[in-house]
Amino acid sequence: MAFRWTVHGDGRGLAPGDVVKPDERLSWPRMVGIGAQHVIAMFGATFVFPLVMGLDPNTAVMMSGVATILFLLFTQGRIPSYLGTSASFVGGVVAVRAAFGGDTPGADQVVTGAILVAGLVLALCGVAIHVLGVQIIHRVFPPVVTGAVVMLIGFGLAYVVADVYWPQDPWIALITMVATFVFVVLFRGFLGRIGVLLGLVFGFVLSWLADKVFGNITAYNAGTGKIDTHPRVSFQAVADADWIGLPHFHAPSFQASAVLVVLPAVIALIAENVGHVKAVGQMTGADVDPQMGRAVIADGVGTAVATAVGGSPTTTYAENIGVMAATRVYSTAAYYIAAIIAILFGLCPKFGALIAATPGGVLGGVTVILYGMIGLLGAKIWVENRVDFADPVNMVPIGAGIILAIGPVTHQITGDFSLAGIALGTIVVLAGYHLLRAIAGRRAKEVTGGEIGLERDPAV
Repeated sequence: MAFRWTVHGDGRGLAPGDVVKPDERLSWPRMVGIGAQHVIAMFGATFVFPLVMGLDPNTAVMMSGVATILFLLFTQGRIPSYLGTSASFVGGVVAVRAAFGGDTPGADQVVTGAILVAGLVLALCGVAIHVLGVQIIHRVFPPVVTGAVVMLIGFGLAYVVADVYWPQDPWIALITMVATFVFVVLFRGFLGRIGVLLGLVFGFVLSWLADKVFGNITAYNAGTGKIDTHPRVSFQAVADADWIGLPHFHAPSFQASAVLVVLPAVIALIAENVGHVKAVGQMTGADVDPQMGRAVIADGVGTAVATAVGGSPTTTYAENIGVMAATRVYSTAAYYIAAIIAILFGLCPKFGALIAATPGGVLGGVTVILYGMIGLLGAKIWVENRVDFADPVNMVPIGAGIILAIGPVTHQITGDFSLAGIALGTIVVLAGYHLLRAIAGRRAKEVTGGEIGLERDPAV
């Protein structure tokens, strides 16, 4: 089934109420157009998040295509999804860079090595889900825990905006933030879905104009780590880059402390994959539970393969689920086409250099929204699953873990090893919840779906 698709109807269009199933397709020219839509939908986040993590966006875009093909093969062509860059690792990566030298090649290697191990752990979790069933997720990671981890991953990045990006150009950051507000809310449909990307482009152009009108800025320079006078935008690297060539690859290196810092993201990725795969199942009318473990395995393998050459972590993308909902075309052929286009994009180093030239102030205006949105997704999980915070078993460890992450609080374990911020907060949330649940003599009532969540036992 992986490379065989039945032509739907006459291959030209859809009758009212019809959908193109994963094993069907329209005519190839139409499928190319739909595949291009998927590339556009994933593109904003897939290059913004590597930029934020200090990784090569070109490599990330190329390897997202490779990871998507692996995902389609692992799931036997039954789950149409695109694997773009995951935001869940941003907090851990920032912490790892702070401990291993900042924005340096050595730190790049440690970052990708840590994420690679996390990818393998995610794949092993997928094996467990495949063998034991999807219910194992709800027992270990009920929505109260999953929501908290997603929230602390987002809000735990507040200090990055305050200390790194915003000081580089406060006025550009503020104007970019407001412009992004307007784009996200004012525009509808596709333009609304890429509102953050539009905000980034707006801020980029505004920074370039500010250089022309006002000259260089005297402010914090992330490149030198001190206040100096420098242009907001420099195109020198763009001019030096080739039009065609391989992106910047590098091998990973492994540090146990770095691995522990990024591991909490695995919890968020499991929850994200389960939610997205179930959403696809609802739209296609297919029973996707038997493929759930394969989907998580595929995401883990995709992350490991991408970071093995210096790429970014991957995850299934809600943006592309939105494209499917709008077009009613669920054909996996569109995703193979999108993956191939992404790989071709990655072969243009000049394009990657242009992305890397994004000013820090612009990133400040964009990331303050992105990080906040990630955090609020955790609250959305709580609301949708009716989590009861009148219960101290839920409230106490969750509140403590979130504060530890936002601090960020550092807890020294040994002379050369510590837990801090998101990693420390996640451990407190997960261990604290299950410990207090055991002490209180309560158990979570079994649930049946990825989005249904924790329900209090009537006997409690």
